[in-house]
Amino acid sequence: MPISTASDAIRIPFRQHTMLKIFLVLFFVAWAITFMGTTDRANWITENTLTMVFIGGLVISHRRFKFSDASYALMFVYILLHIYGAMYTYAENPLGYWLQDLFNGERNHYDRIVHFSFGFLLAYPLRDYFLNHFHWPRWVCWVLPVEITMSFSAAYELIEWAVADVFFPAQGAAYLGSQGDVWDAQKDMGLAFSGAVLSMLLASSLKRVLSKV
Repeated sequence: MPISTASDAIRIPFRQHTMLKIFLVLFFVAWAITFMGTTDRANWITENTLTMVFIGGLVISHRRFKFSDASYALMFVYILLHIYGAMYTYAENPLGYWLQDLFNGERNHYDRIVHFSFGFLLAYPLRDYFLNHFHWPRWVCWVLPVEITMSFSAAYELIEWAVADVFFPAQGAAYLGSQGDVWDAQKDMGLAFSGAVLSMLLASSLKRVLSKV
C-alpha cells in the first residue's frame, strides 16, 4: 500500500494502521532506552514534558483527525531526534560532538539540527492539518505552516526560559543549551523558520513533478 500524503482524502484507522503501530512501539522502546541511559533524570523529565503533551494530543485527537502516513513519518523522525537529544542534554550530545570534531566546529550543534528539523519535519504535518481539517484555501495551507512554525519556535524559547528559570534553576544551563551564545534563541528560531520554508518549497516542487508524471 502506498504511503498517503496530505493530498489524499482516505485515512486508515489506528487498529488497521500497521505502520502507525510500529512507530508507536519503536517510540516507547526508544523512550525507555533514553530514560534508562540518561545521566540527568531531572533534565530528561524537563525535556520530555512537551513530548508527553504532544503524543497525548495526537492520541486524544486521532478519532477526530488522522494525519497522512507521510505526516506521521515526519513527526516520528522529529520525536526520535528530540528524545535522543534529551538523553544527554543537547549541549553534550555525542552525535553533536562527533560532528563538531568532523567539521572542526566551535560548539556542539546538535540542538541546531533539532531546531532546523522542527521546521523542516513538522511544517508538512501542519499543512496536512490545515488542508484536511479546516479545509482552508491551498495557498493558505502553504504559507501558514511557515508562520506558525516561527510563532511556535518563539513560544518554545519563552517556555524554555520560564521552565528553566522558575522550575528547574539547577538544570537551567543544561536545559537551555545556549553554550555561551547570547544569540542562541534567535539562531534557533531562524533555523526553524528556514527549515519550514525549505520543507514547503520541496513539498510544492515534488507535488508539481509528480503531477506531471
